[in-house]
Amino acid sequence: MNKKLYLPLLIFLILVGAFFIQLRQNASGGDPKLLESALVGKPVPEKVMQGLFDNKDYTSEVFKQGKPILLNVWATWCPTCYAEHQYLNELAKQGITIIGVDYKDDSAKAVKWLKDLDNPYQLVLKDEKGSLALDLGVYGAPETFIIDGKGVIHYRLAGDVNEKVWKNTLLPIYNQLFEDGK
Repeated sequence: MNKKLYLPLLIFLILVGAFFIQLRQNASGGDPKLLESALVGKPVPEKVMQGLFDNKDYTSEVFKQGKPILLNVWATWCPTCYAEHQYLNELAKQGITIIGVDYKDDSAKAVKWLKDLDNPYQLVLKDEKGSLALDLGVYGAPETFIIDGKGVIHYRLAGDVNEKVWKNTLLPIYNQLFEDGK
C-alpha cells in the first residue's frame, strides 16, 4: 500500500488530538476571561500620561503608593464599563484605591459621565490614543489590573469587576498583597 495515503489521515488525527486536549483543558477549569499577560510580575510600563480632570502630567510613579491598587481601563462608549461602574463605586467606598484609565474616549464625555455616575477613581488618566492600554496589552474595555505598592502588576482581568469576580478572584490576590506588605 502507498504510504502517502496515510499522511492526510495522520495529520487529521494529530489535529483532532490537539483539539480534544484544548477542549479538555477549558472544561476542567480554564477561565475564558483570563488572558495571560506578559506583564504579570513586571512594573507598569513607563509612560507619561495626563490627568483627565487637571491635564497634569503623571508618570508610573502614581502606581507606587505603598499599598495595592486596582488599575481599571474603561470608556464611556463601553456598555460593560457602565455595568461595572456601580460596583467600582462600592469598592471605592470600602477604601479600595482605584486608578482609572479612560481608554480611547472623548474627555468631555468622560468628565460628564463621572460627574453623573460618581467617580470611584483616586485618579483618572487620559489614554485618548490607547498608547498606555497598548503597552499594557489591553484587548478592550473593561480590563482591570491588580498592582502592588511598588508598581508591579500581579493580575489581569479582562471583563467587568462585579461582586462575584471581586470576592472569588480579585479580593484574595489583593488581600495577599496587603498581607505580604507589597
